[in-house]
Amino acid sequence: MAADEQAAAPAAALAGLRVLDLSRVLAGPWCSQQLADLGADVVKVERPGSGDDTRAWGPPWLARDDAEGGDGGAGESAYFLSANRNKRSITIDLAQPAGQALVRDLALRADVLLENFKAGGLAQYGLDYASLAALNPRLVYCSITGFGQTGPYAERPGYDFLIQGLGGLMSVTGRPDGEPGAGPLKVGVALTDVMTGMYATVAVLAALQRRHVSGRGQHIDLALLDVQVAALANQASNYLIGGQAPQRLGNAHPSIVPYQDFPTADGHMIVAVGNDGQFGALAAALGRPQWAQDERYASNPQRVRHRRELVAMIAAITRTRGTGDWIAAMEAAKVPCGPINTLDRVFADPQVRARGLRVEMAHPQAAALPLVANPIRLSESPVEYRRAPPLLGEHTAEVLGDWLALDGEAIAVLRSRHVV
Repeated sequence: MAADEQAAAPAAALAGLRVLDLSRVLAGPWCSQQLADLGADVVKVERPGSGDDTRAWGPPWLARDDAEGGDGGAGESAYFLSANRNKRSITIDLAQPAGQALVRDLALRADVLLENFKAGGLAQYGLDYASLAALNPRLVYCSITGFGQTGPYAERPGYDFLIQGLGGLMSVTGRPDGEPGAGPLKVGVALTDVMTGMYATVAVLAALQRRHVSGRGQHIDLALLDVQVAALANQASNYLIGGQAPQRLGNAHPSIVPYQDFPTADGHMIVAVGNDGQFGALAAALGRPQWAQDERYASNPQRVRHRRELVAMIAAITRTRGTGDWIAAMEAAKVPCGPINTLDRVFADPQVRARGLRVEMAHPQAAALPLVANPIRLSESPVEYRRAPPLLGEHTAEVLGDWLALDGEAIAVLRSRHVV
């Protein structure tokens, strides 16, 4: 690239930011992947020999192009690949004093440190916030735990599934009692972990902005339980304001009707009526325009009150035609409606394809690694896909040279002592 082209190329939003990532599994790595996608130099510290727990969470595995005979042997786990793009991996044994010293030296040169050890777990190594902030007052130190640094549950381990139940999400997810398949359900993805990773990203960026004013970093105490309760959003507000705990409604909405799935002749579709005008359009599309003038259904509060009978009448009609026919009719009538896609259909959808939500990166074990794109679209400093998710310890020597200016001989000594 010519010099003038380099000057014209947009700088990544977080270019120059150094992130030391001691976290593993999903919530912490999800945060660090967001920061990495936005241009930060993220160094992922992993255990020698095994690395992040999710490296072993398979199948499925990436089919290796470099397997003997090109037979597509097992490579990295799909789970690990989902959350570790654009990072560099370094292995360090934290149980050894020399390993602790290395992490301490790296933290001295970092802007952000992420960790998800149990509350107080890094204090034994001298790598807790108080210890590192004394050495690097500008460090933004983000701790992610199940229950936070304080409170009676602080010492408990926390996992997404456990938190979905304890934090109330499963009480409003699933079919209502008395229906086939009734009972609480977890969400089909580790959503509490993902949301915690996003909250962590926001918190880190807020702390960095504050550092511009104060000159000092700070400690971020982020708990999965706190995030789960906060993310109950309108359901939590419904309880606090109304005084009654919301119940499971399947795919229905507690405050809007009709806003749920309906059966068709060949499957199901979603109808999401958000206002009275859309309901009138739906009624006309269903061949029942009189419903829009019926006092039982003309306004949303009335439709909520008469939910059972209205939903039954709509379902009786939607069963008479196929999903594709109904969606075409609803779209023509400007009624929000759509299919319930499996993932193969998601990635084949023309809108998903047009938005480029599947990307491919070259990987040491595969010429084309498919990944889900970052949905953030910045006009001046777009997301870049610079590095495939790293192999375990792939960048150990590179990072020790870049961040700590260690030469090959010093790194060789560390390797011989199994520190890295």
